[in-house]
Amino acid sequence: MGSLFRSEEMCLTQLFLQSESAYVCVSELGELGLVQFRDLNPDVNAFQRKFVNEVRRCDEMERKLRFLEKEIHRCNVPVVDTGENPDAPAPKEMIDLESTFEKLENEMKEVNTNHEALKRNFLELTELKHILRKTQNFFDEAELQYQSTHDVERDEEAQTLLGVDGPHSSYGQAMRLGFVAGVIQRERIPAFETMLWRACRGNVYLRQAEIDNPLEDPSTGDEMNKTVFIIFFSGDQLKTRVKKICEGFRATLYPCPETQAERREMAIGVMTRIEDLQVVLRQTEEHRDRVLASAAKSIRLWFIKVSKLKAIYHTLNLFNLDVTQKCLIAECWCPVADLDEIQMALRRGTERSGSTVPSILNRMDTHEAPPTYNRTNKFTEVFQSIVDAYGVSNYREVNPAPYAIITFPFLFAVMFGDLGHGLIMFLGALFLCVFEKNLLVLAQDEIFGMFFGGRYIMLLMGLFSMYTGFMYNDIFSKSMNIFGSAFTVSQMPFTDADLDNEQSLQIDPQLTYNNTAPYPYGFDPIWQIAENKLNYLNSFKMKTSIILGVGQMTLGVVLSLFNHTYFKRTVNILCEFIPQMLFLLGVFGYLCAMIFIKWFSYTAETSWKAPSLITTLIDMFMFGKIDEDSELYSGQQIIQMVLVVVAAITIPWMLLIKPFYLKKQHEKNALRSHRKYSEVKMKKNNGVGNETAELIHHDEEDISTSSSGSSMGSVEEEFDFGEVFTHQAIHTIEFVLGCVSHTASYLRLWALSLAHAELSEVLWDMVMSIGLAVDTIGIGAILIWGTFYAFSTMTVGILIAMEGLSAFLHTLRLHWVEFQSKFFIGEGYAFRPFSFANNYDHNEERV
Repeated sequence: MGSLFRSEEMCLTQLFLQSESAYVCVSELGELGLVQFRDLNPDVNAFQRKFVNEVRRCDEMERKLRFLEKEIHRCNVPVVDTGENPDAPAPKEMIDLESTFEKLENEMKEVNTNHEALKRNFLELTELKHILRKTQNFFDEAELQYQSTHDVERDEEAQTLLGVDGPHSSYGQAMRLGFVAGVIQRERIPAFETMLWRACRGNVYLRQAEIDNPLEDPSTGDEMNKTVFIIFFSGDQLKTRVKKICEGFRATLYPCPETQAERREMAIGVMTRIEDLQVVLRQTEEHRDRVLASAAKSIRLWFIKVSKLKAIYHTLNLFNLDVTQKCLIAECWCPVADLDEIQMALRRGTERSGSTVPSILNRMDTHEAPPTYNRTNKFTEVFQSIVDAYGVSNYREVNPAPYAIITFPFLFAVMFGDLGHGLIMFLGALFLCVFEKNLLVLAQDEIFGMFFGGRYIMLLMGLFSMYTGFMYNDIFSKSMNIFGSAFTVSQMPFTDADLDNEQSLQIDPQLTYNNTAPYPYGFDPIWQIAENKLNYLNSFKMKTSIILGVGQMTLGVVLSLFNHTYFKRTVNILCEFIPQMLFLLGVFGYLCAMIFIKWFSYTAETSWKAPSLITTLIDMFMFGKIDEDSELYSGQQIIQMVLVVVAAITIPWMLLIKPFYLKKQHEKNALRSHRKYSEVKMKKNNGVGNETAELIHHDEEDISTSSSGSSMGSVEEEFDFGEVFTHQAIHTIEFVLGCVSHTASYLRLWALSLAHAELSEVLWDMVMSIGLAVDTIGIGAILIWGTFYAFSTMTVGILIAMEGLSAFLHTLRLHWVEFQSKFFIGEGYAFRPFSFANNYDHNEERV
């Protein structure tokens, strides 16, 4: 919790690693995941670094693994996941891995080439089979035409088509037509037919028939719909023209015998070859599946090993070599609390490498801002992600995440208060939490991954919504009559039957029969059927929203005190925190106090006498006189005048004191530095011994790099009073106006709560009540079934999904702008350690 409240203390360290142990030591640090290395060669090109060849070899191995992975997925071979996380392989194992991947790649390429050639041959034989079948039908139709006609010219035409001898054989031989047969893509047939007609001027005869079953493309595996065609023509010139057109439309031509006997003989041969080819194809596919199944058992481990190899060599490229070329020097950010664990990892690496020279870890002094590191677990990670999405906390700045764990789901629930809707959200999130290990695979999907990653915050949002829904006494726009009703009408108490009736009742608080005790818990159920329900709920929810908003803003200002105290900014405590608290509590804190005073001072009978708080607040700033009937407590006017005066004083307090104080401090420091510098110069000019002269030289360096961080000559240039004053003015105006606008912004809690309740009530009245209003059992049952389906669908889709997303976004804004702006700067940068776990997660998503 301490680390979550404020980021981990970090330090900059320097590592000295022997060349023979550097690889293993970096591997141990990668498994540990607690070190962020700095690039000590920023000006060196990536292709000129020491281990660039090793990185290239790792890239090549990754390419081969991705090729194997693609083949595995294409053939639907299951990937075995044992959950094992192997160590980074030794450098000498790279050769074995490369040879293994090279062998598998070559084998798969050879298998794919052979398989594609076999599939292409199979496609050609299949197309030829269909051509022989379809063209036989064409010739059979022509023969029937020949036998059924008595016209001499048509007989001779049929003889010509069939190529048979008849009574006019001499004429048929003279007029015999040539033909070509083939297959073409089905969608190209209309254009193909048009082109043939125009190019050949109608002197060709085209017959076509579709192939019923789609064929497989041997290159891509996609399905193709093709059509068999046969074209009759006369003369070599038309033959050449027809073939060119077929070539242009990418039609495949096949030889087709002229006689029926030859076609039958060829068809038998084609079928035999197809059967033999199917056997060879099946054997080839079985061999390919065996190779891929063997690779699928290890591909996940191979990916992890190669990614670790590549990460280590990429990290080694960030190091510097000493002059002897035997030692690698690195700089890295480390959490101070984990230095001992990092030292142990370096010792393990040195022992594993067999080196006799230990690795050295030294802490370094630096003025550079360290990275921000907040330790999280699977529960707190989502809340930290919400904060980091707006901006990473400055180093050691107060972290808003632990407070968001409670305030975020609670403010969401204020807007989403419905016991039924909250229960559905809670149960859905509970399912994701209980079965999270089984759902990790589905979490790779982008949409489902968002819900899965936010399962714990959804769990709390649903739980808190159930609490506020129970307080609002609202469950699917209906109320629960647990404690009865505290109201009477005409001196007759409400019964359960009165509450069940859909009559409209005007509730008068003066008619309550229990004036001394409040309602046991939540809202009286009678308000659900009251005509003046909105007047009552609006008043309560509006005041509650203001109280919650001012409370959260006050918490934000208090958290700024922790920042000022930790960083020892006394001037900020005196000139910012104190006047901010006086202004915020003096105006808006007093408004919340009046709300509580009004609640406790007036009963249901005297509520009509209660003054308006808005009018009271306006009169407070106008110094108006308070009537005796409008006075909430004795001495109210004097206290209000004092609060207004104090609030007015805090504005110039925040605006003026700090800039002038900083200016005065700067001038004092500059004068002190100038005097010390003059004294040192005088001592040096008067002459001193060598040791004393060396001490004076060090004094000069200390003076030249004084608190302003610059030389003596540029001290005054470092402080710009105008810039400091402008920044303070902007900060003051932002806070003063922000208190007003932010308080008004919290009224969205009231507005969205009202909208959600009213939308839920409209959905019940317009949908669900249709089936419940029918008295006939049969028709009512059917209507209830249909209306419940529509009601449940719209409840989940609109009231839970859409309204829940809307409430989530508004809660996000309240935390980012209204709450965090009081203490959170968010200009840091995240601690991103060298860790194999990140590469491991990436490979999990890919495999």
